[in-house]
Parts: sequence; structure tokens; C-alpha cells
Amino acid sequence: MNNSQDLLVQKNPKSIFTESIKTLRTNLAFSTIDKKTKVVLFTSTDVGDGKSFICANLAVAYAQEGKKVLIVDCDLRRGRQHQIFNIENSNIYGYTNLILNYHENMKMNNYIIKTSMKNIDVLPVGVFPPNPVELLGSSNNAEIMSIFRDRYDIVILDCPPVIGLSDTILMTRYSDANVLVVSNKKTKAENIERTKKIFAQANAKITGVIFNRANVEHNSYYGYYSAGR
Repeated sequence: MNNSQDLLVQKNPKSIFTESIKTLRTNLAFSTIDKKTKVVLFTSTDVGDGKSFICANLAVAYAQEGKKVLIVDCDLRRGRQHQIFNIENSNIYGYTNLILNYHENMKMNNYIIKTSMKNIDVLPVGVFPPNPVELLGSSNNAEIMSIFRDRYDIVILDCPPVIGLSDTILMTRYSDANVLVVSNKKTKAENIERTKKIFAQANAKITGVIFNRANVEHNSYYGYYSAGR
């Protein structure tokens, strides 16, 4: 069973929120001119802005379109994709264990969880490590990301907040598009500016922004995608 309270695209296919997620899906397809958008990174300025919620619902939208989707929980400090999809986050499998144990020709499917939803796989965090930066910056991780790009139609990277951590910036080397999730009446304008500067200093581009939890026509959630400039 899935957490239907989080997976609104599945629960309410005709809602404003669902339409906005589908718009995001369409806009991402056109977000890069020179290459196909296949790996999409999501981040935020702070915890609680709803990025994991957006990632999960976008995965559902892609899956409903017939795409084979992998969600990689890259928030190695407090990942929650396993909670959204109601799967176990084991000390045996998961993202951190895959990076640590990776070798050529290994059975990567042993670390990835097939959800009850057609076309959606999830790579949960696994063991919460003391050294997230070292793992994400490793050559093992680079090889793993290359394999995921070949095996899946869409790879969604659910990354931690940018401010105060270098994890997300490390992961931008693997993404085709980077989306910032901000929360209505919560995210501070100065934190958005700080995030823009962090991306600019790393020569990474914010492709678009999602405004989450905006009250539109009495709908409690609304996603809006804005092309990055």
C-alpha cells in the first residue's frame, strides 16, 4: 500500500495540484535544448518545504505516462521516500549500501525496491551514513548514476536542502535539470537568494522553481513551475 495522503496525483487525478504536476512534467521536457531531460534533481532552501512530496507525485505522473521511473533518495541525513511509498528502509539495501558495495556486474536490483505502483522503483536511503559528502562524491556513485541513466526513462534525485550542505551541489553534476521547491509563507526570500548564489558559484543552473502549498481556489496544494533564467 502507498501513503495516499502524499500521492495526490494518484488519489485526485482531476485536481488543480495534479494538473500543475503534469504541467511541470511537460515543462521539464522542454527545459534543456541541447539534450533530453532524463535526470531531474529536486532541492529546497530548508527542511519542510515539500520537495519529497513533489518528487513522489511527479514520479506518479511520469509513470502514468508509461515512463519507467526511479526515485533516488539522495537526502542521506533525513530521507523519507520510503515513508511516502510505505516500503522498508533496510540496513542491507538502499542507496548508501549500494555506493559502498558497488562493483562491476553486481546485482543492483537487490538494492532497489519495486513499489506497488506500476513503473515506479525507489532507491531508499539505506543506512544513514556519517559521511554523506564522501559517498556522493565517490567514483562509485558516478558509475551508479551512469547506469541509472541507461536503465530508466526518468531518474528523480530527491536531494537535501542546499543551504549549509554541499550534498546537493555534488549531485548537480549528474542532473539535466535542477528544480528548487519553495513553500508558500514559509520560505524566506533571503534564503532563495542565498540558494541562487550557491548554485551560481558552483556553475550550476536552477532550471525552475516550484511554489508549494499556495492556496488556489481552495485547493491546499498547488505547484507552479517557472523556467529558470
